[in-house]
Amino acid sequence: MSDLSIRPALITKVIPDSICAEMGFEPGDSIVAVNGQKPRDLIDYQFLCADEFLELEVLDTKGKTHKLEIEKDYDEDLGVEFETALFDGLIQCNNRCPFCFIDQQPPGKRETLYLKDDDYRLSFLYGSYLTLTNLTQKEWERIEQMRLSPLYVSVHATEPEVRIRLLKNLRAGKILEQIKWFQERRLQIHAQVVVCPGINDGEHLERTLLDLAKFHTGNIPAVASVAVVPVGLTRFRPAEDELIAVTAEKAREVIEQVQKIQVLLSKGKGGQKAKKQNSKSRCIWLADEWFLIAGLDLPSAADYEDYPQIGNGVGSIRQFIQQFETAFEKLQPMQVEPERKLVWVVGNAVEKAFEPIVQQLNQIPGLSVNMAALCSHYWGQTITVTGLLTGQDLLEALQGRDLGDGILLPSVMLKQGEPRFLDDMTLEQLASSLKTRILPVSGVEELISAAIGLATAEVEL
Repeated sequence: MSDLSIRPALITKVIPDSICAEMGFEPGDSIVAVNGQKPRDLIDYQFLCADEFLELEVLDTKGKTHKLEIEKDYDEDLGVEFETALFDGLIQCNNRCPFCFIDQQPPGKRETLYLKDDDYRLSFLYGSYLTLTNLTQKEWERIEQMRLSPLYVSVHATEPEVRIRLLKNLRAGKILEQIKWFQERRLQIHAQVVVCPGINDGEHLERTLLDLAKFHTGNIPAVASVAVVPVGLTRFRPAEDELIAVTAEKAREVIEQVQKIQVLLSKGKGGQKAKKQNSKSRCIWLADEWFLIAGLDLPSAADYEDYPQIGNGVGSIRQFIQQFETAFEKLQPMQVEPERKLVWVVGNAVEKAFEPIVQQLNQIPGLSVNMAALCSHYWGQTITVTGLLTGQDLLEALQGRDLGDGILLPSVMLKQGEPRFLDDMTLEQLASSLKTRILPVSGVEELISAAIGLATAEVEL
């Protein structure tokens, strides 16, 4: 990687009372080099800044270069945030997976929606999934040298011909060799298997899960966990993609199949060995969405152990419910004054699971919360998770409806750091069209605070 391709790291935020704040750094300044080296990404930056003595080359907002010397405690953070974690650009994907969400979107939306990320650095930093098919030898060496573990890997199938068929990439067949590479270096991955009916389900799914489970042994298992996820389809996907939507019947079939494999692994074929060598016994996890599609109750909180795949939708709903119950107990007794009537918008996939939350909120005197559980006509789905609802979906479903004092809107529907839906509609546009207040909420505490009138952040017409 040439230094010429590495851009200065643009600072977007300076943390108050930090080293950089005391030195007069401002948003818009850029860090060019640390101790003479240009960091290519946030990983390099953090590694270089771990020293006690630093020499920074900084470019200020007027284009002037400064050389600064800093003495600090080892590992003490400088206190800045950057525009991006990648200063040398994104490693993009060269696979053509038919179920890729990027290819299932309509044209003409914001450019970032069409970027295919297959970057191991984002996997290490933020838990995004990559396929390992786009790594050069130098990147493999960097993973080993810097101990970038765990990474999150989209496996989908371990049989070479099946994975090649799914990823449309001849290099995709090397996945077991690559996992063995992690094992030999005592590095870890969290694996993902997106089940596509008729392609990698049935006997292929069983083969994949048993293959991955063989690497779940030792004090540092190469495969720390496996999430089994249903394929998600939209009406914009290519007609020739050969994909079939997951039905309720198929969901129940997969749940039964995976649960049998979980029992098998816990009782035999090396399962007892794995159980003794690891504090947590389970390797394979079913995403919540399987139970929602199947119309079955979610597993109990205890079944998720320490939620190793929560970022993949494994246990996130159960955890949310559990956190709500804990927070709600602390509210009693209380009363909302003046009276408030709100609409809480969620995807219809979680309607049944979240009904008890609505019932508990409505126990508070003076508070009335109605759940609007919606599917996405925009994506052409009959069952929709909350994060995929668009502004257009909300506008169509809520226009002309009594919205009371406003809408409780889960922030998971919005672009991170920007009040914009997946269809590019902004919160302000939606609030203006519906002629109501919108209260974006992230997590249990913000939901409760907004419901009882303590929240301050809102979008008005």
